[in-house]
Amino acid sequence: MDRLSPERRSWLMSQVKAKNTKPEIAVRKLIYASGFRYRLHVDNLPGKPDIVFHGRKKIIFVHGCFWHGHTGCKYARLPKQRVEFWSQKIGRNRERDSKTIGELEKKGWRVLVVWQCELKKPELLAEEIKNFLQP
Repeated sequence: MDRLSPERRSWLMSQVKAKNTKPEIAVRKLIYASGFRYRLHVDNLPGKPDIVFHGRKKIIFVHGCFWHGHTGCKYARLPKQRVEFWSQKIGRNRERDSKTIGELEKKGWRVLVVWQCELKKPELLAEEIKNFLQP
């Protein structure tokens, strides 16, 4: 049983942001501290990527483990209530992500997906991002 009323749960879920989330800001700080500069949420690219490096033709998406269905991650567990609804919603998100990445790669972009749970080890993540951004 959900400990929140349906109205309270609805309000709480409506507060989830699409841009400038805490994980996204943490990744941006790692990148900036490494000396790389970037653009945010570029409208003319499929999926409005979170972080774009135009000169390098590279993109980083920062995905929340729950919302994007990170396989095998403890943060990606489905709620016990309305399981069918959530599994369909997250399934659609995963399909959209896959389609978006495919479109970007066809246009010559290289894409890195950073998962929220990877922020638990910022040193490893910073190294992975540096390697990705090298020419």
